[in-house]
Order: sequence, then structure tokens, then C-alpha cells
Amino acid sequence: MDEITFAVLGTGGIGRRTLEVSKDKDALVPVAACDRNGIAVDHGGLDVDELLDATEGNIASGPDDGAVTDGGTAAVKQRGEDAGVAASAQAELTETPIEDIIADSDAIDAVLIALPNLEHDFIPRVGEQFAKAGYEGVLVDVLKRSRVIGMLDDRADEFEESGITFVCGAGATPGFLTGAAALAAQSFVEVEEVEIWWGVGLKSGYEDNRGTVREDIAHLDGYDIETARDLSDEEIEAIVDEHDGIIEFEDMEHADDVLLERAGICDADDVSVGGILDVRSDEKPTTTTVSVTGRTFDGERGTNTFQLDDDTSMAANVNGPALGYLKAGVRRNRAGEYGVFGPADLLPEF
Repeated sequence: MDEITFAVLGTGGIGRRTLEVSKDKDALVPVAACDRNGIAVDHGGLDVDELLDATEGNIASGPDDGAVTDGGTAAVKQRGEDAGVAASAQAELTETPIEDIIADSDAIDAVLIALPNLEHDFIPRVGEQFAKAGYEGVLVDVLKRSRVIGMLDDRADEFEESGITFVCGAGATPGFLTGAAALAAQSFVEVEEVEIWWGVGLKSGYEDNRGTVREDIAHLDGYDIETARDLSDEEIEAIVDEHDGIIEFEDMEHADDVLLERAGICDADDVSVGGILDVRSDEKPTTTTVSVTGRTFDGERGTNTFQLDDDTSMAANVNGPALGYLKAGVRRNRAGEYGVFGPADLLPEF
């Protein structure tokens, strides 16, 4: 495949890891990155190491310091007046980072949207901004919420008219594990049940993974997107302490269900997602597995199981697939295939 230039919207945990992983991916050249206050653009290729050093630190995502607007994101490093991307020697301050990326998008093949989705329609609205600007290329996100897929599908015609190939839910779950379930289902003529159970260890804790932890807490009983968004950092820390750093989730609203349904694998109601998050250890608290139970053409009932090795990190299992789906999206886009695609609709490129 020819060289692919890409941008990253948001330099929180996912955005920064994406830039880091891209250094080991053939043909991928990061040329732009932004957060709420700054933007770095170099069409010859960003100095990733310098940018990562400059953006090291905490991410602001609380109710008072990370308000999401059409012109910015909620991922801001809190280290001085020129915090975040703006601290890089390659960057400049801006009040309109997304618009600035769009203005340069003619030279960008793909854009990874690594923004907190603490407003259900935020990522769909960002995609709409690119479409209205006439962007012709690939948009990839790693969103989690089932209901957001419908918001993207509602905009599919607009994406097609613009020439956008939008790959949604392209991280680990949904994403990598959704695709694994779709492959495991091929043994069966009828899928009865899909169970996804994940384990994540984050030794760096809430301070370095605020967006991820906050979005997961929104799945706990008694919380939702709105209440989680409005929690202060101190309240989040208190929830983590209440669970001794290990939080278990059941029946999560993860987009694996609607993505498998739209691919014709099974009904959304037959998919369940849960897992365990350890905010104080890099060791996974449980093994990540996908189990697909179904009936074969000759009447047998069985279960196919896919398992991730415990030594593969969250970054490896989220950012590796995200970039793989980005590559696959570029191939589809260059072939003239536009619209909204899920991780069960295409295989990621290595």
C-alpha cells in the first residue's frame, strides 16, 4: 500500500498511544495532531517523540475544565499556560483545532478521532463537520456506545456524498473483538449468543487515563453519560477508591451488539459485554475472551472462543487495531467505497 498520511484528533491516552504505535506501522505517516488548545501540522511527518514528550502529563476531563464545543476537544494537558499540544515546538495555539485540521485535510488521507464521547452526538457531529467541509478521505473512531452507531448511520448519505469512508467502533471492544466474533460465527448457521469479557490493567491510573476511566464509570449502576461527565476528578477518584482500584462491569452498553446485528451475525439482544478494570496495576485482572455459541448446519451446538494473551496491553489491543482499520478504510476509500462501516464489515490491514 502507498504511504498513508493521517491526523489524530485528541492527544489523551488513546491519541498519544496511537502516535506511538504508528512508529512501528509500515506506510503510516502522522502529519497532524491537536487538542483543545493547540495544533501541530507537518505534512512531511511529525516528530512523534518530541510531541509525546511535550504532551506528557495529566488530561483535563472534568466538568469545569474540559467543556466540549464544536471547535475543540476535552483532552487538555494541565501543565502551564501553553499546556498540551501547544507545548510542542511543532505546534501553535488555536481556539479552533478541529477546523484547523479540516482546513489542511486535502493533504490528509485519514483522521483518527480520539475524543471523549461524553456527549452522545459529539463524534457524529465532528464527522458531520468534515463532511460539510467537503473532506474526501477516511474517518476512524474508537467509540463505545451502541446508540452512537445509529447517529452515524443517520449521516451515512452525507458521508457518501462527500466521499468519506467512516469506520466506527474500531478499537478493541467494539472493534477487534467484534471482528473476532464475526469470524468465530462463521462455523454456525445460527448464532445464539455472543459473550465478550474483557480485562484491562492501567497502572498509570486515572490521572493518565481520565477519559477512558470516566467513560467506563458511566456504565456502572447509578451512572450514565451525563452524570459521569459532571463528576469532579475527586469524585472519580473516590469511586476508584471505593472499589479498591478494581471495578467490575456487567451488561455494558457497548456497540459490539448493534455492530454485529448490522453485519447480520446475530440480534443485538444476544450480545453481552462486561469486564474488569484495574486502575492500579498493569497486569490484567482477567483474561479477555470472546465466546460465540451457535448451531451448525448439521445440527450440532458449540462454542467458539477467541482469547487475547494477558501480556498484550490495552494500548496494543486498541491502537493497533484502530490503525489497522484505518489502513483498511483507506483501501476502501481509494476504491470508491464511501459511507459507514463497522469492524465486522472489514478486516483490519496489518
